[in-house]
Amino acid sequence: MERRVKYDVAFKLNCVKLNIEKYHSISSISEKYGLNRRLVTRWIQNYRLLGLQGLISTKNKRYTVEFKLKVIRAIEQEKLSSSQAKFKFHIPNASIIIQWQKKYATFGLDGLTPKRKGRPVKNMSTNKRKPRKSNKPLTREEELLRENEELRCEVAFLKKYNALIQALEEQERQQKSKPSKN
Repeated sequence: MERRVKYDVAFKLNCVKLNIEKYHSISSISEKYGLNRRLVTRWIQNYRLLGLQGLISTKNKRYTVEFKLKVIRAIEQEKLSSSQAKFKFHIPNASIIIQWQKKYATFGLDGLTPKRKGRPVKNMSTNKRKPRKSNKPLTREEELLRENEELRCEVAFLKKYNALIQALEEQERQQKSKPSKN
């Protein structure tokens, strides 16, 4: 059974319609497509409450601090569950709301502000780079030294290459000389 990471709207709608129109059970749908039963149940609930809009994925959506606070206050004032608030405010998953509530209870309004992700940016002045070479033309002596260094590198490379070839040939000769075990 192959694991699917993302499901397009057409696939979700097909699964929902199998349940609603053709009266297939959630278990049979989840077994047929190798899905989690809770996932199929969530799709059906979202479709019943929000229609096709409930099946459209809103991953990586960023919410403002004001919106988060509005959701938390609505839950407190209207005595909503996180699932009810999820449908009322079109939030894809109730766990997001639970995280907001925990952060708000622990850190207050600062807990709802988005945190910068990734590594901290380094100050460019502390970055130690190699000094840049000037654009002046090289003197004759510098050109000869550079050419000499390039030739040394080339000779060293060729020596290592020849040693590798000789080692491979020696290995082949030893394998040919060994008697096979039949």
